[in-house]
Amino acid sequence: MPSNANWNYPTAMRFGAGRIAELPAACRELGMERPLLVTDPGLASLPMIEGAMAACGEAGLAIGLFSDIKANPTGENVEAGVAVYRDGGHDGVIAFGGGSGLDAAKAVALMAGQSCAIWDLEDVGDNWLNADPDRIAPIVGVPTTAGTGSEVGRASVITDAANKVKKIIFHPKMLPQIVIADPALTVGLPAHITAATGMDALSHSLEAYSAPGYHPMARGIAVEGIRLVKEWLEPAVSDGANLEARGNMLVASSMGATAFQRGLGAMHALAHPLGALYDAHHGLLNAVLMPYVLVANRSAIESELDELANWLRLGNTSDLIDWVLGLRQRIGIAETLADIGIDDTQAELVGQMAVADPTSGSNPIPFTAAQYTAIFQRAVRGDLG
Repeated sequence: MPSNANWNYPTAMRFGAGRIAELPAACRELGMERPLLVTDPGLASLPMIEGAMAACGEAGLAIGLFSDIKANPTGENVEAGVAVYRDGGHDGVIAFGGGSGLDAAKAVALMAGQSCAIWDLEDVGDNWLNADPDRIAPIVGVPTTAGTGSEVGRASVITDAANKVKKIIFHPKMLPQIVIADPALTVGLPAHITAATGMDALSHSLEAYSAPGYHPMARGIAVEGIRLVKEWLEPAVSDGANLEARGNMLVASSMGATAFQRGLGAMHALAHPLGALYDAHHGLLNAVLMPYVLVANRSAIESELDELANWLRLGNTSDLIDWVLGLRQRIGIAETLADIGIDDTQAELVGQMAVADPTSGSNPIPFTAAQYTAIFQRAVRGDLG
């Protein structure tokens, strides 16, 4: 046990079906009169966005909309959002959507009043001090998927398209001050997206649980997050209208993102470069990589995984890995990276990018670039080792 540790926990959460009706009041509570709703193009045309904007308009808020973002949002997407924010004279951001929408929205709120470049705020050292905290816009977070947990995060993952690399942009004030977690908003999510995002939530809690950092509260939250995924992901995939399953997965998602301040690991260290190089879905990448990373890390964390498996009534580490494999199969997750169109022609580059990714620093084993390359190649081939 270290003599000193710094801990931080999330924000005000308003959970329950139908609570999206409180969006106008939440905006006003944060001093917004002209909010900009930022979401992805897939959601922008759906009734939930139309309804949210209508409710805000009826409440007297001069609301705007920005949705020109990619599935893996880029710096250029953020710049475009900032231009819309400034041109519209907006005074706050509604971050509405899944991981891409939430991350882009939080980055727009961060950059709306800054004079520095977004890459000056990459999560390296004390770069976050380059931002003027008084010029960061207030944020209401509204998640519509149960996976990333970005609604309770102080960072955004943004792609530097010119260099084909994902970068973590961080500032404490990127954390939404109010989150409306309404499981009814996730009911229309297709089964394959429910599966991939749910596995993303699982990856967050599993990696946080396995990380070597001292954060017993986060470790406990990770265990409960994993248990909720174990109980509720399959029902949510098989019956998308099951509000109890949807609600529990929404909670599991926020719990995973709360827990991973303890650290992430090789799943994310590999998923980030693969997302940048292949523009693949982040949650799906973590889902495919999961068992390969668990096996690679097993020698360092077997006692912890045995303990986790016992809590989950699964048996031991081997049973836990078998559960992950079975869960993936039952909910339709691909077994290999090759199955989702990723080959190993850039294997060495992937290894180099993975070891340089900030999340590699909290993996239980400090893998080299060559070891990351080998894990990646096994995930392409389907060799668990």
